[in-house]
Amino acid sequence: MTGHDGISSSFVETIAGFTAGIVSTLCLHPLDLIKTRLQVDRSSASRVGSTLRVIRGILQHEGGVAAFYRGLTPNLIGNSSSWALYFLCYGNLKDAVRTLRGTAAGSGLSSTDYFLASGGAGMLTSILTNPIWVIKTRMLSTGAQTPGAYASFTTGARRIYRAEGLRGFYRGLLPSLFGVSHGALQFMAYERLKLRRSEIAAGAALGNLDFFVLSSLSKIFAGCVTYPYQVLRSRLQTYDAHLVYRGVGDAVAQIWAREGLAGFYKGLGTNLFRVLPSTWVTFLVYENTRKYLPGLVSRA
Repeated sequence: MTGHDGISSSFVETIAGFTAGIVSTLCLHPLDLIKTRLQVDRSSASRVGSTLRVIRGILQHEGGVAAFYRGLTPNLIGNSSSWALYFLCYGNLKDAVRTLRGTAAGSGLSSTDYFLASGGAGMLTSILTNPIWVIKTRMLSTGAQTPGAYASFTTGARRIYRAEGLRGFYRGLLPSLFGVSHGALQFMAYERLKLRRSEIAAGAALGNLDFFVLSSLSKIFAGCVTYPYQVLRSRLQTYDAHLVYRGVGDAVAQIWAREGLAGFYKGLGTNLFRVLPSTWVTFLVYENTRKYLPGLVSRA
């Protein structure tokens, strides 16, 4: 499909998502590392002060501030490619739904339509990018000096293939597919809130403050409902997961027995602190790139 400036809407969606993924990752990678450390911690119950304990441990034992950027490469690759794929698929699926419905391009869809389009895009993206997230989780969950830790993205890929085969790259995929509901709920809420805000604004263009507020509300809603899948995914993607858990069901049972309900929400405080700025950066960059990219390209 081609936009009004002669630029493919798929191209615009892909570049906007790719740019948003890079910018948000560069800004917020240290918080992602801390969240991952909290999620994979099986040694203690979730308690106030855990985040400070992790930060102090990294500063004292892993090389200072630079250690907070361990695993940046797979995170950059994963987030940029994931957002590019996601927005590309999401835009095309929305267009396909409009075609099936016989509605005009750019017109609003129902909540169910947005949920299904977002869910379909999320499933495809999760399947294609899961190998990147396995390497990223393993690198973020351990310090560079830890015995057996991956020294780089390519080292991790080679070692997983040699030791675990292709199956190793898809550890944690099932919880990731469960997590598709997070994105589906978030985008359903975001799109409906955008439509409602546009109605209130009587058709006036939405500004950055609108995107800031709407993305926050939709993220909080989806995050509160679906966070436990992230803990399960991280536990199943660690180096020794195959020795500790027999599968998703066993992981759920062990976490419940040893850590209770709070175990499924380890890292939630850090995650909320991380995901809101990440969401603001992602959606502001995405919406502004969508808005200004066609004009920049046409003037080039």
